[in-house]
Amino acid sequence: MKAVCVAENRQLEVREVPTPTTPPSGHILVDIVAAAINHGDKFFLSRPGTTSGLNTSLYHIWGASASGRVRSIGSAVPAEFAGRNVAIYRSLTPSQHTVGLWSEQAVVPYTSALLLPEHVSVEDYCGSLVNGMTGYAFLEEMLSEGHKGVIVTAGASATGLAIAAIARSKNIPLIALVRSEKSREELRRFGVEHVIETYTDGFESRFETLAEKLGTTAVFDGIGGEIISRIAPHLPVNSTVSFYGVIGGATNVSVASSLFITSNITMRRFSNFNSTTVKDPHKLRSALTSLVGIIADPMFRTRLGKTFSLDQIAEAIAYEAKPGAKAILTLAK
Repeated sequence: MKAVCVAENRQLEVREVPTPTTPPSGHILVDIVAAAINHGDKFFLSRPGTTSGLNTSLYHIWGASASGRVRSIGSAVPAEFAGRNVAIYRSLTPSQHTVGLWSEQAVVPYTSALLLPEHVSVEDYCGSLVNGMTGYAFLEEMLSEGHKGVIVTAGASATGLAIAAIARSKNIPLIALVRSEKSREELRRFGVEHVIETYTDGFESRFETLAEKLGTTAVFDGIGGEIISRIAPHLPVNSTVSFYGVIGGATNVSVASSLFITSNITMRRFSNFNSTTVKDPHKLRSALTSLVGIIADPMFRTRLGKTFSLDQIAEAIAYEAKPGAKAILTLAK
């Protein structure tokens, strides 16, 4: 079969690799319909040291996110997976048998896949599970630490939308920060109640008042840089800032050291791979089951950009779309 693989020079190339046959115990064989190219794919490919420790694939096939239809299941896989459409996040469960996602067929542990409702389009979820699982793992960690509400700095991002959907299902107060009126209107149409545009007069004052009122002491940051410098002095006491993304690039975060004393502010990295939700097999299965119940929420859908074949991988990697939209590798026959 045809697949996109990583060469020794870290360039991507299309190769013919062995076609999977019978999946091993605990695994599913999936006919891939579509695979999203995430920002993380480009980030890891461009930084040789960052792939260390990530789950790998046979034949060096790349790709973290995809969706497709289950062709067959191995022993110890729940029977409900047979013939179902699934969204896949390859890295959720390590396996020496994994056959990666940027290929015509893939093999993954069933705990790297989410059952999709039959009434939704399988293509619409080709990049969704990474966001859904990240949001779920973060909120579970937040609640376990005693936080009651969350602030999302990149509120209109795919992960921001997923967090909003999960928070709504759990009745967790949420403040979504956005950088434009267009994004604010989009979130309001989705039913997100508390959305604040950051580039408006009086932002800091409105933000501080609302954060204190809602008790939103957990910050999920996908931007970094300027926005954290701006909101840190206005966060409620005992807030924790968790850094996940770097949309803001290399801009420094500048926070007065006195805040760590007077407001007990904590700053740290968040990694879904290192979360209890993902590392504990029982919690991972529970998370996937919970997400099945809400995955049809429109906020989980992948923002589809231009579609490409596997042979067009160079063009797909180079593709730049409006914020949020992804290049999509399509494999449906």
